This record gives sequence, C-alpha cells and structure tokens, in this order.
Amino acid sequence: MRAMALIIGFAATAGLSACSGDPHLMNIKSGQSSPDEFAILPSKPLTMPPDLAVLPAPTPGGGNITDPTPQADAVAALGGNPGRLVDQGIAASDQALVAHAARRGSDPAIRATLAEADLRWRSRNARRPLEALFGTSVYQRAYRPMALDSRTEQLRWQRAGARTSTSPAPDVE
Repeated sequence: MRAMALIIGFAATAGLSACSGDPHLMNIKSGQSSPDEFAILPSKPLTMPPDLAVLPAPTPGGGNITDPTPQADAVAALGGNPGRLVDQGIAASDQALVAHAARRGSDPAIRATLAEADLRWRSRNARRPLEALFGTSVYQRAYRPMALDSRTEQLRWQRAGARTSTSPAPDVE
C-alpha cells in the first residue's frame, strides 16, 4: 500500500511539472530572487555641454547625455571609435551584396514566421516529465535533427575541391 502511494505521488509530481505551458529547452536560471547588482549602471556626472544645441529633445523614454553607455565606453577605452556603434544602415560597399541576396524578393515578416515555427518545434520537443522534474536541459536533444555534422561537411567540401585552409587535411580512406 505504501509503495502504491509513493508511485502515485511520484506520477502526480512528474505530471504537474510537465505542464509548464512555455516550452523552455534550457535550464539556465540563476536560482536567486534578490536584485542583480550587475544590472545597476551608474549614470555619468551632470556637466554643462559646450553647446546647448547638442542636448536631445526631451521625449518620454528617450536618451539623455548622462545615460550610461557601457558598450561605447568599452570601445573608447580600447581605442576604438564609439560612433561606429550607431546603426547607419547598409554601407555603400555592401549594396551590391544586399541587392543580389534580395534579387528574388524577401519576406519582411521572416522573423515572426521563424519565431512561430520555432515555438511549434519547441512545443513538440519540450521537456519530458523526468527532464522537467530534474531541471535538465533538452536543447541538444531537441535540435539534434537540425544539427550539422561538421566533420562530414568539411570532408564533403574538401572532396569537392573547396579550399579549407584552416581545417586539418582530410583523412585518407
């Protein structure tokens, strides 16, 4: 009788843990509910700009010259040009490449279409009850049919005569 109660309890726990609803494949939670001290960025000190025309227009949710810019600060500290981080559209040198890639048309909603397809895939390949119970990652198992065998592809391209100078020489068969 006691063994039967344990089996029923285990089955109920496993069943309920599989009903999470959102098909997460990775188990990468930090396990803490306290504030994240790395998410807090200090603001820059208030200074008077040399020209008041450089101040941005006050808009709700808009930027400010004292807002932290950690990526731009890191680029500047490493000797780079932080202005290059600003999206300036497609460079003139890439116009021909973009035109060739879009020669048969493009789908402006491709990101939404792929997100829906991936959600369906993750729903079909979600965690099994024991995987959900023990919090294991099922990412590799779920996407295994889509994985590329790098060694096989490398040999295929080398046999076709493609130069793969950074790859090791193919095995002699």
